[in-house]
Amino acid sequence: MARRGHGEGSIYRRNDGRWTAAVTLENRKRKTFYGKTRKEVQDKLNAALHEQKQGTLAIGPQQTLGAYLERWLEQVCKLTMKPNTYKAYRSAVNCHLKPSLGHIKLQKLSVEHLQAFFAQKQERLKPRTLAYIQSALNSALSNAVKWGLVSRNVASLVALPHAERYEGQVLTVDQAHKLLAVARGSRLDVLLLVALTTGMRRGELMALHWSDLDFGTGILQVRRNLARVTGMGYVEGEPKTKSGRRKIVLSGVVLEALKEHRERQNQARIKVGDRWQERGLMFCSIYGGFFNPDYVSHLFKELLKKAGLPDVRFHDLRHSVATVLLAAKVDLKVVSELLGHSSVAITADIYAHVLPEMQQEIVDKMEDLYKRS
Repeated sequence: MARRGHGEGSIYRRNDGRWTAAVTLENRKRKTFYGKTRKEVQDKLNAALHEQKQGTLAIGPQQTLGAYLERWLEQVCKLTMKPNTYKAYRSAVNCHLKPSLGHIKLQKLSVEHLQAFFAQKQERLKPRTLAYIQSALNSALSNAVKWGLVSRNVASLVALPHAERYEGQVLTVDQAHKLLAVARGSRLDVLLLVALTTGMRRGELMALHWSDLDFGTGILQVRRNLARVTGMGYVEGEPKTKSGRRKIVLSGVVLEALKEHRERQNQARIKVGDRWQERGLMFCSIYGGFFNPDYVSHLFKELLKKAGLPDVRFHDLRHSVATVLLAAKVDLKVVSELLGHSSVAITADIYAHVLPEMQQEIVDKMEDLYKRS
């Protein structure tokens, strides 16, 4: 080994001609760097010493990105994130990140790697999908920084194409009436009526219990959200936001429909006998268990086709409710509370396409108030 220079730290030349530098970590282990020249390893050592001083030096063991992402999903996401978020992040990891980048050492992952990855994916995926993959990786690498596995989050430095906000295709009042008419007597009969009068999310509807409804006052309490997650089964969790826990006053028509629905459910319980799984669910499977949200969407699509209506998503029923109410000049704050948004600003942002008509009414009133004679 060549003798190290004064003040350079631990730098030496190996028998194979490569240069090596090392720095001692807080856990008394040594972090080693390799290079073809003394200057190359000197630069790496200087950077490491600076990061060590700043408290940002990665001190964790070497591992591949794929191995780390699995640990992150199971040890962090599954425990701290909502089931639907975990499900979406798991999909991003399994379908995109691990197949393309999983073999790369976590500490070797660079902005260049990610930029090339997203450039390739851009040929097949929409900007919104790319943004979600980046969101998953950004969250994972932020955690890696906290764990001391990497010194910086390279995912936060990636440039992506702008993702346009998805504006759902909403149903008109006449189309909603047609859908409900076709749905009469089907598995989704009353469920769709509740969806089109409350704007509740699919998962919130699937998680409703009869104990959430007070028939005397007509008040329905939204307390949970249901998701079906691979490897976890059905998971009941908190609503999407804190304000998602809300009270909704139901109309007389909806209450009467729910009373009839409960009676039919009681008859179904008697019919299946011991096979009934009592969970107290308002909308359940034919045996009383959870109603698969994906199957609900499948049945919904069949009803749309039967009614000759546009191929909208189930979630677009929520947008339909909000759009109709805002167009009818219902106060924005009231609509926001009905939908369970965390702030009025979010409602205004999502439904900005409806608000210009309301703003025009304000302009017209101002015109009358301050018209010059």
